[in-house]
Amino acid sequence: MEPVRSGIIGAGFMGAVHTRAVRAAGGEVVALAGRSASRTKDAATRSGVTLVLSPAELIAHPDIDVIHVCTPNASHVEFAAAAIDAGKHVVCEKPLALNSQDAISLERAARSAGVINVVPFVYRYYPTVREARARLASSGERVWLAHGHYLQDWLADSEDYNWRVAEGRSRAFADIGVHWCDLFEFMTGHRITRLTARLTRLHSERWAPQGLVPVDTEDAASLLFETDRGATGSLVVSQASRGRKNRLWIELDGDRTSFVFDQEAPDHLGVGTTHGMQLVPKGVETSVDTNAVGPYIMVPSGHPQGYQDSFTLLMSEVASAVRGGPATGLPTFADGVRAALITDAVVASSMTGEWVDVEVSALRRTA
Repeated sequence: MEPVRSGIIGAGFMGAVHTRAVRAAGGEVVALAGRSASRTKDAATRSGVTLVLSPAELIAHPDIDVIHVCTPNASHVEFAAAAIDAGKHVVCEKPLALNSQDAISLERAARSAGVINVVPFVYRYYPTVREARARLASSGERVWLAHGHYLQDWLADSEDYNWRVAEGRSRAFADIGVHWCDLFEFMTGHRITRLTARLTRLHSERWAPQGLVPVDTEDAASLLFETDRGATGSLVVSQASRGRKNRLWIELDGDRTSFVFDQEAPDHLGVGTTHGMQLVPKGVETSVDTNAVGPYIMVPSGHPQGYQDSFTLLMSEVASAVRGGPATGLPTFADGVRAALITDAVVASSMTGEWVDVEVSALRRTA
């Protein structure tokens, strides 16, 4: 079987993650492109990619099947749209676009072109996430309460600066909060329909390369929400919580059982009853549905499986979808639209201080 051939646009951290994952999944990375020629060449050397092109050349290359957009957020629409126009399959990092209307347009274009379209909500690919999803589906458990947080600290100091600080109407929520929301909806089947949110800022100014600059985007977001199945929930998101590196924690309270997933300790799923909390290790021997969970267990129980492994599993399913095979739970541009609509509601609520409905009519229009 010929490998699926990928081209990576983006010479930073995420481009390297995608490159490793494509190769580990059996694919081939044909070429790399980026904004800075020198930085892109350095990244290509480190990763062993021999062909360095401009983004336009990479998208037009006849020997590339899948375009990976791993660039700063403001360029996602440009590169993803060009790839769709070229008839290429697309894996585009989130956010899919800086606003929901552009995200909707991209989803429609990809669907019309018949190309595989993916937004890497990669936390879906932890075996313990699949296990919680399977247990909820098989038991008929009614989730009535959800709560959690996603905390990082890499922007805790005013000297910390990154392009994310200056791009878009939302930063912390659009960057990491949407991961938590996607995970919640994927695990439970619920849809967040209504919310109230507050966006807060630790630093109103930050030290950019050109000096001290004002900052409009948030360092943290707090929200309460309701779902289409009658549950309520709360979420705190922060990129300035000292000591927290990538603390994604989600807890689901059912009418008989609770489930806890901790991304920093992902090899165990917390399963709680009134008798206490049991930490269930990942593994086929502990799964309630080996068909649903087994394909995502890369190593036996007792052997750690982490973030990069989840990306490898995602890229394996991308390759399967490109070949016309199964891809269970593959996050698509429709999920990217969903994230954009929730972000719109978060921003709108923070501006007015009121409860806001998450728009669903736009999603219906994409169907």
